[in-house]
Amino acid sequence: MEKNDLKALGTSIITTLIAVGLAFAVSWKGDVVFGVIPVYAIAVTIAFLIQWIVFIPSFIYKTEKYYDLTGSVTYTTVIIISILLSRNFNLRTLLILGLVLIWAFRLGIFLFRRILKAGEDKRFKELKKSGFQFFRAWTLQGLWVSFTLAAALATITGDNKSTTSFLWYDWTALAVGLLVWLIGFGFEATADRQKKIFIGNPENRGKFINVGLWSISRHPNYFGEITLWVGIAIISLPTLVEWRFFALISPIFVFLLITQVSGLPILEKFADDTWGGQQEYEKYKKNTPVLFPKLWNKK
Repeated sequence: MEKNDLKALGTSIITTLIAVGLAFAVSWKGDVVFGVIPVYAIAVTIAFLIQWIVFIPSFIYKTEKYYDLTGSVTYTTVIIISILLSRNFNLRTLLILGLVLIWAFRLGIFLFRRILKAGEDKRFKELKKSGFQFFRAWTLQGLWVSFTLAAALATITGDNKSTTSFLWYDWTALAVGLLVWLIGFGFEATADRQKKIFIGNPENRGKFINVGLWSISRHPNYFGEITLWVGIAIISLPTLVEWRFFALISPIFVFLLITQVSGLPILEKFADDTWGGQQEYEKYKKNTPVLFPKLWNKK
């Protein structure tokens, strides 16, 4: 076994153990059970099983075309099964369910159409040649789903009165959280749409996008992604007790992963390698924040 394959296998094992720890921490005390198993633990297990099942034909045919779509399907499956098994139906849980489904459907369809048009995802060009490294990518997606859904699942599977009782702070959390989610979803969807139109214009071939929301942030779609999960966490906040506060890692995880691992570092390097040194690009990079939008110009 090569060194990179051994490293990938180790990462997959550690990733799985981290997910087990997350499930244990959040479901510790006060979690709805199905039989004798906490529903939260079932949800995390399903998130990983779906990745591993789809990995098999994907590796056989050496394709990553269904990677992002599988992620969206996983979000949808996990949250629907969780609410059905928990039987925790109220305004808060149904709102969370609806918001997650809207986000998953939109993003899943968008990403699937994009890769069908592009033909491949360059991130996987080398990874899919190795079973262990390709498997690691799918396992990490299981962790991605588990952590980003942490706050939502904590509320849905919570076995405490705070999930159904509504006081002034519950209504405040609902209103503020929904507003934050709408801002984030609006940014992400609009940014994706603007970039699709920009790339689709033959006159923009070889150019970087710096119009619309992309004129106030170099990655407005990622800003939207982080923001909408903050909104979900705010909605969930009043239901969290004791160990379940650990579920607030959800938006923190999304922020760290996007800004430090798989999002900004990769795209910023690609942009620098492609347009670095060009006067217009360097000016854009200097005057435009990498993530948080610049809503006004300094005089």
